[in-house]
Amino acid sequence: MATYCLTVARLQLALGQGARRMHVSAAFSAKAKVSMSRFETTSYVNYEKLQSNIDIVRKRLNRPLTLSEKIVYGHLDDPHNQDIDRGRTYLRLRPDRVAMQDATAQMAMLQFISSGLPRVAVPSTIHCDHLIEAATGGPEDLAKAKDVNLEVYNFLASAGAKYGVGFWKPGSGIIHQIILENYAYPGVLLIGTDSHTPNGGGLGSICIGVGGADAVDVMAGIPWELKCPNVIGVKLTGSLSGWTSPKDVILKVAGILTVKGGTGAIVEYHGPGVDSISCTGMATICNMGAEIGATTSVFPYNHRMKTYLEKTGRGDIAALSDEFSHLLVPDEGCVYDQVIELNLDELKPHINGPFTPDLCHPVSEIGAVAKKNDWPLEVKVGLIGSCTNSSYEDMGRAASLAKQALDKGLKCKAQFTVTPGSEQIRATIERDGYVSTSGLYPPIFIKGEKNTIVTSFNRNFTARNDANPATHAFVTSPEIVVAMAIAGTLDFDPETDYLTSASGEKFMLEPPCGDELPARDFDPGQDTYQQPPPDGSSLKVDVNPQSNRLQLLEPFDRWNGGDLEDLQVLIKVKGKCTTDHISAAGPWLKFRGHLDNISNNMLIGAVNIDNDGINSIKNQLTGELGGVPDVARHYKANGLSWVVVGDDNYGEGSSREHAALEPRHLGGLAIIVKSFARIHETNLKKQGMLPLTFSSPDDYDKIRPDSKISIKGLKGFTPGTPLTAVVKHRDGSTDSLELNHTFNETQIEWFQAGSALNRMKK
Repeated sequence: MATYCLTVARLQLALGQGARRMHVSAAFSAKAKVSMSRFETTSYVNYEKLQSNIDIVRKRLNRPLTLSEKIVYGHLDDPHNQDIDRGRTYLRLRPDRVAMQDATAQMAMLQFISSGLPRVAVPSTIHCDHLIEAATGGPEDLAKAKDVNLEVYNFLASAGAKYGVGFWKPGSGIIHQIILENYAYPGVLLIGTDSHTPNGGGLGSICIGVGGADAVDVMAGIPWELKCPNVIGVKLTGSLSGWTSPKDVILKVAGILTVKGGTGAIVEYHGPGVDSISCTGMATICNMGAEIGATTSVFPYNHRMKTYLEKTGRGDIAALSDEFSHLLVPDEGCVYDQVIELNLDELKPHINGPFTPDLCHPVSEIGAVAKKNDWPLEVKVGLIGSCTNSSYEDMGRAASLAKQALDKGLKCKAQFTVTPGSEQIRATIERDGYVSTSGLYPPIFIKGEKNTIVTSFNRNFTARNDANPATHAFVTSPEIVVAMAIAGTLDFDPETDYLTSASGEKFMLEPPCGDELPARDFDPGQDTYQQPPPDGSSLKVDVNPQSNRLQLLEPFDRWNGGDLEDLQVLIKVKGKCTTDHISAAGPWLKFRGHLDNISNNMLIGAVNIDNDGINSIKNQLTGELGGVPDVARHYKANGLSWVVVGDDNYGEGSSREHAALEPRHLGGLAIIVKSFARIHETNLKKQGMLPLTFSSPDDYDKIRPDSKISIKGLKGFTPGTPLTAVVKHRDGSTDSLELNHTFNETQIEWFQAGSALNRMKK
């Protein structure tokens, strides 16, 4: 790092107002050395197989292939006979790896245990990151997490050892950064139980976020199903420079495509502008592709990826990637379903929000927009890091701005926190003089109090950051976060606006600088990777029957063979309903391994169209108001099955399958909406639910909160044939509505068996 880029630690000491020290999240204080896990990756680089499958498919289709198609079709279970039609057919694939974060791994491993299989069939890993709460500082938070979550960590570690799953202990780092540093490589197909798994696309990988039941299929050695993705091409020309960063590429694309514009598609970046973006910058772009609903995103192999592989101890894979580079770029003349062109020379810094990651604004215009909409201008907090922007380069560019402020004697007007992405990044920037590990107490806002924060994160849904629905959260690059934290206001544009030094001198910040990779090799930090033994059959995984955090699963009931009659509408949801609304995180994370306990958060964040209330619905059996899960439990206890009615892009956001498990557990049988987010729709199918969509979106208005719905046509349930909803209203009137579905024959078997896991056992 150039001496110009002063340490982030000094930024805190000089700029912190009420926040005088660096905050390093407890998620990053230990990690396995690269050499510990590299053999797992190297052993499964099989470009010859990839080449063979691609040759078969190219001959069958008789056309050039996109990069996405090469990697996806290169992993087909049966390339000779697989029906391939983008956007229509379901592909049966053989992924190379599975990765699970601790919050989702609990349910995935509980389901795998229920399968009765002795060992996973593909390389798999568990990563402990989500259960660590940032509160006071890295070491303190990590120690607390190890104590509070001891039962869960012991379960995951012992289950990993017994079933052949690698275990990254708490303190290793964010799952997506560990994957990028160790397991992603050009041409690999990896699935992960987190929606931001596409982060690995920055290394030319097809990395797809899924639910735990999908992970169980792959770990069981069963071909994994994916609807053949469309391919959206994003052609990049020009080059990044100045204040414009890789984050601005995806912020702009999100503004174009919206939160559902990428649904059912892979976003494939290409063009001469790609070479101006670092490998970790490409990962940032792919990571946030989850916010447009994309199946995943990917970049073509280039010299930036090669250098990153070499720097992270994988020079052998880089050499193989060079040898097979023709497989790792799109064919000339390939056709995309949609093309977006971005000239990076003309791209300006952007900031998106509040409350949704696709509300896109140039930084130069956000002040005027905020004033017009009465958004608070004062920036209370700036946060750098997360799985989206926490690379060595990000830290260096942020630090370069710190030096300029320090030199002018400025103090930060907003509170400020920094979170490196992994133990390797933490150890390296500490070695190179960028970071202090002192703690920082984050700010506490009064619930309902309007305020503005800016982050380099990926999501900014209502109440996601601090449980305060009045917090206006904006997503932007680390560079803009630092600039706005220094200025303390949302209407500060560092490209045109001046700051005032301690001596009264007006000055402008120079554009940020930062080395892409450390001049020396990365420091891997502490070693906390647990490799599973060759044979774990004699080991035991104990789950205490009295535990309030872990609960062995009972199978769901099979379909009864008839239509679903007189399902009560539990709640008619108004507007945006993400998986955060359906199954909240925060304090509920501790129950991710206990289905009954976590079901007490089902839909408690959804807005009831009947009264605009949250977690307040009418119990149609008693006439009283109650919480959503309470009413659902009452219906179940009285033998009354129910249905949820929802709006567009239902289930947007995190991949958490608890949002599908909980309705099934509490007596739900169907979810009827205008449209679904991809992962959530699949998760519902896996659990034996019926995710259905209105053939006419206006039919949403015909259903009343007190209606009962019968779903007809299930005896002849076949792919492509709509079902019928007969809606009975309290006044005696009825409506008959056509409901569409995307079930294929295998998925219909899941429904009939009661769940995909039941079908697997059968």
